Amino acid sequence: MSHQLPDVQATSPDVTVGLSQVGVTGVDKLVKIAREGKRPIVLTAEFEVFVDLPAWRKGADMSRNMEVIDEILEEATREEAYRVEDVCGDAAERLLEKHDYTSTAKVSMEAEFMRREQTPASDRETQHTVDIIASATATEEGTREEIGAEVTGMTVCPCSQGMSAARAKQTLEDLGVEEDTITEFLEEVPQPGHSQRGHATLTVESNGDPDVDLNDVIDIARDAMSARIYNLAKRPDEDHMTYAAHADAKFVEDCVRALAEGVVDEFDHLPDDAVITMKQSNDESIHQHNAHAERKVEMGTLREEVAGDD
Repeated sequence: MSHQLPDVQATSPDVTVGLSQVGVTGVDKLVKIAREGKRPIVLTAEFEVFVDLPAWRKGADMSRNMEVIDEILEEATREEAYRVEDVCGDAAERLLEKHDYTSTAKVSMEAEFMRREQTPASDRETQHTVDIIASATATEEGTREEIGAEVTGMTVCPCSQGMSAARAKQTLEDLGVEEDTITEFLEEVPQPGHSQRGHATLTVESNGDPDVDLNDVIDIARDAMSARIYNLAKRPDEDHMTYAAHADAKFVEDCVRALAEGVVDEFDHLPDDAVITMKQSNDESIHQHNAHAERKVEMGTLREEVAGDD
């Protein structure tokens, strides 16, 4: 004898409080990103899927959420034509359509992305890993999508370097070296400072698909620190990275400001209401704590602030 199973999720909760996000996390999927004239990039991506829940409803339809995610991501895998933020946008819009009780649907994704490159001095081929960040939020007013990346690099503390330079200057003076020679030497040879492994995060969010190239986002983030780092490093490469980092010592705050400058230089075409998120976290080498700085700002405001420095 068949009977209809009760829809417990649709009943009223004991406490009538609405929830801003209800959904699932840790959804792993393969996603293919098409490239013109090249084989597609295959990403192992982890998704989070959320909808809002009104106060009168006990629960969301978790199986329906998974059905939508499976449907759109399987299609993306077959078609090889989606940008990662578009995958999130399509899924969020379908979630909104299928849940008549929701006003907001959000889908986010993270994945590791490998890029090939050449080492800076020995010119050897190597690869580096980037964490891609993508998300989309769909409402009745439209869909906003976000694309970005988190990269690693190297920073050198200007304060520590300044103390080393002062010590070197005093030592050279005590040895009888002329002032002009000391000045020239210190300008040519950056003095030591304690270094950190830096983590730069840059994302761009806009109505619809952000008009930015993910590779440009990655390059801006890598160049905002004192120096790029590489998986493969022969001795000439190590020397190159060490010199480059000490020649461009930066506080964590300097890195965020360098991100801002890079965004305005590269993405000046973005609309004023595009939202830029910039973060820098440094794993300190001589402290037990780490350093962090960030800024979230609309592109119009950022453009004005950077122009004010000219």
